[in-house]
Formats: sequence, C-alpha cells, structure tokens
Amino acid sequence: MSLLVVGLSHRSAPVSVLERASLNADAQVKLLQDTVAAEPATEAALLATCNRIELYADVDKFHAGVAELSTLLAQHSGVGLEELTPYLYVHYEDRAVHHLFSVACGLDSMVVGEGQILGQIKDSLARAQDLHSAGRLLNDLFQQALRVGKRAHSETGIDRAGQSLVTFGLEQLAQGGDIQEWARGKKALVIGAGSMSSLAAATLARAGVAEVVVANRTFDRAERLAQILMEGDDTDVAARAVPMESVPAELTRADVAVSCTGATGLVLTAEAVAAAAEGRTAVLWAEADGDEPDRTPGTDGQRGNLPATSLGNEDGCPLDLASVQNTAGFSVLGEAAVAGMAAADLEQHAAWVDNGTAGGAQRTAGARPGTIDPLDPAPDADAIAALAATVATVGRIPERRRPEPVEEAPRPQPVLFLLDLAMPRDIDAAVHRLAGVRLVDIESLAEASAGAPMAADVDQVRRIVSDEVTAFGAALRAAHITPTVVALRTMAADVVAGEIARLDGRLPGLDDKHRAEITQTVRRVVDKLLHAPTVRVKQLAAEPGGAGYADALRTLFDLDPETVAAVSRAEDSTTEKNRGPA
Repeated sequence: MSLLVVGLSHRSAPVSVLERASLNADAQVKLLQDTVAAEPATEAALLATCNRIELYADVDKFHAGVAELSTLLAQHSGVGLEELTPYLYVHYEDRAVHHLFSVACGLDSMVVGEGQILGQIKDSLARAQDLHSAGRLLNDLFQQALRVGKRAHSETGIDRAGQSLVTFGLEQLAQGGDIQEWARGKKALVIGAGSMSSLAAATLARAGVAEVVVANRTFDRAERLAQILMEGDDTDVAARAVPMESVPAELTRADVAVSCTGATGLVLTAEAVAAAAEGRTAVLWAEADGDEPDRTPGTDGQRGNLPATSLGNEDGCPLDLASVQNTAGFSVLGEAAVAGMAAADLEQHAAWVDNGTAGGAQRTAGARPGTIDPLDPAPDADAIAALAATVATVGRIPERRRPEPVEEAPRPQPVLFLLDLAMPRDIDAAVHRLAGVRLVDIESLAEASAGAPMAADVDQVRRIVSDEVTAFGAALRAAHITPTVVALRTMAADVVAGEIARLDGRLPGLDDKHRAEITQTVRRVVDKLLHAPTVRVKQLAAEPGGAGYADALRTLFDLDPETVAAVSRAEDSTTEKNRGPA
C-alpha cells in the first residue's frame, strides 16, 4: 500500500486561506484528471468541503508524490505553493487511513460528531468513480470509511457530542438559547438549494419558523425544495421559491437568512445588508407604531433624532439656530449650538434658557440627570454657567471645543440574523460591524467550536477508528500478497499437468481410471506442500512490515513478475465489474 494524502483544513489553515484555496466543480474534475496523469500517482480522489481540501492518491514514490500533489493543489487552487505549503499536512499509508476514518466519524470536523461529512465522502467517491480515477485501493478505502462512519454513529453517542454545522450555526445565532424558541414565528430566507442549503431549510422548518423563502439561480431547484418543505410530515411551514433577483427585497422582510451557494464572489455585500437592516427596522416600527413619517431609522437600528431644524425657533428663542447642525451628545441648544457666539448673544440665549427651565416643564420625560437630552430644549444650568464663565474670560465661545464624554449607547438587539455556510464566503465579513445585524460565518464557527468539550463517546469512537485501521491494513496487506500466492499455485498446477502428460508418454496403455487416480494423488501432494507456507505467508503479510513476504515468495519460487501482475489486473477488472453504488 502506498496511500498518500496531502491537504489543508480548518485545523491547519485560517479561513482566509481556505477561502482562497476552495475549488469549484470544474477545478475539482481537472485536479483529479491531472493527478492520475502525473507520474507518481496511479489513483486519485478528492475530498473538498467547506472547511477542508484533501487529495488522496496511490503513489509509487513518497517524496515525489508529496511534491507532485502539493504542486497540483497550488496550481488548481490559485494559491502560490510557497504560501500554501505552511498550511499543508501529509499522511502516509496507515496514518492516511486513520485520518480518513477519523474524518468519516466526525472527529476532525469543525463540529465534532456531525454526520454530514459522510455524504460528502460518498460524493467524493462517486466523482472519482465517474472519472475512473479511483482504483481498487481508493474504492476499498472510501467504502470502508463510510462503513466505519456509520458504525461510529450507530454504536456510540457521538451524535450527542456535536450537531451538524447548520444546527451549530443556528445555535450561535440564538446565542446559546433554545433554537425552537428563538426561531418560532420568524421569517427565513435560504439562499441556495444545494445539500447544505436544503439541510438549513429543513432544520429551520422543524425549528418552527413561520415561513421559508428559497432563492436559487436555478429557479426549478428552488421550487422543488420549497415543495418538499411544504409536503414534509414533520413540519407545518409556508414555503415559496423566488429568483435570485428578489433576494434584496426578501432580505428586508426576513428575520434570518442562511446562504450557502457555489458563487465565487459575494452574494450579499455589506451595503446590501445595511440597506436591508434599515428597511427591516422601518418595517418593525410600522408594525409596532403604525405610520410614523417623521421618524427616520438610524444606521444603528435605533430611532433617529428629530431634525435639528425643528428646534430652531422653539418657544420664541431670539436667535436663529435653524442652520446649526446637531452633534452627537449635544442638543442644538447646548454647547455645539452656541460655539462661536458673542457674549451679548449668549446673554440673550441664556435668558431664554433660564425662562425655559424655570418650571422644568420642557425637559423630556425619562432623561437621565446630569445628561443633555437631544430632544431637550433646555440644557442644564451648570452647562450654561460654564459657557458664561468662558465668555467672561475670552469674550466668546471657542469655535472648537472638546465634547464632554457621553455614555456610549448599548448595541441594539439584532433585527436581522445571517448564517453564512459557504466557502468562499457568500456574505461580506464587514457585516460583523453593522449594528442591528448578527452574522455567523465559517470563521466565527471555528472560533466557537475550538473549546468544545470532548465527550466520553469521542474516546469510544477513537477506539473504533484504531481497530478499523488495524483491520483494514491487515486486509490490504493480505490482499497484496494474494496475486503472488495465486501465481504460485498456478505454477504448481502447470507442473502437475506437465508431469501427468509426461507420464502418459511413458505409459501409453494406462487406463483412464488409474490415470485419474495418479493425477489426483500428485495434486494432493502438491496442495499439502503448499498449504502451510501459503497460509502462513498470508498471516505474516497481514502484519505491519509484511509487504516484503510477497517479494520473498516470488524470489524463492522464481515466479514470473508478469504472471503476478496479470493476476492483479484480472482481480481489478473483476472488482470494477462487480462494484456497486457507493
């Protein structure tokens, strides 16, 4: 066995590198074709998911194989080899088998124990079979990996150690709360109709969202997914399909959006999300308060201030303040408004303020003591006194003054939840900075899952993987010597046949009965002589380091290497014909 795997994953590379190295469907096909065309590799399979890219190959030279596979990954991903190399890992022979089995069981997943990887391994094997890049070794390896993964999920509680990436992502959106309580009654937008998007739509439907809208570039696929959701026995959700052009409008209506497409560029920019969040805020105000045309939603998801010009002549102020621009933390009647004002003007303004604050009637209800409310036409008396003292000293208020520290407003509750499961990402990472929006993407999922506790079930799965790797290696090594044993027995049968023919020449009058008896006796003798050595050599070959026994057998009995190779080709041909679906 000369199994080699070269790859990178969320454990070895940052998300930014994985994102750049991701391969579309055409690039994956070309990579497999170029791999089997390369000199060191005879078989190849590619496992490409949102958080890993791994190239498996049967190679005849280790160092040449590592160099060739690394170069091919760099060429087809578009990331330079020097930049990519620090993030690559290499596994060989038994370690490569152990790695794939661990991946199949979900031990190497971002969310430990998730079962979605099994479907991805199955798809990888099917692709390699369709391209005829997978031979006997990789077919046996990937099919055994699927069996090991299924065994891990059926015999242990590994499912309790983690969830699918979709479920984990929704948990992060809900900030650790119950997903069903968080999702109940929400309107969901799912962008994409592939396997991950379909899983997300089904998960949201089961969680209790009121509506699922599916958008996809191929409208028929979106319609089909919406129909499946509507007909599901375990859900009661309204579902409909829309074209991709409708995403901006649907995003304004949505409470939560999940995106997982194969697009090479951004599907949702920060500007589009900001506009949708602002529109979503306006919709919420309209639903809660009715029509409020004079209120403008701010970019932070809070209600905006009244325009500064609306306070210009309030209560007969003798000064024209209508042209003064409001500054965060100050009212138009505070320090920002009177900056640069002459002493005489300030006296008029102060008199008006004193009259306005005599009874405190003009102070906005709910304003905190010691603060200047943006809607309050009367600043505190202390602030006016400080301004008057400044005028007495310098003759007028300075044009530029450092604003007093103001308490930072708490970040508003999200009005729009976004889950980006695509690689490369569908949603602009700048969305993280938008108030009123909560974004969870592959990078934040990796950070959240880094400290996830390991359950006892994980240790049990590790033991299963270890046992299966040992059994697979033994079976593979035993199978490796089988063509040599077959060739030895074939040679022995030819020797028996030749000796019987020679006997016929010496004893031409020998009747058929005696001839058959002699033939059977000679065959029994040969079989008994070969039985113990061939059984023992298979046992020895199944042990680690047993590959040399096949060479020893060929040397001891002077077997023709071409005869052994012919047996191997015949077995591979039979395997190809009898291969069932992955």
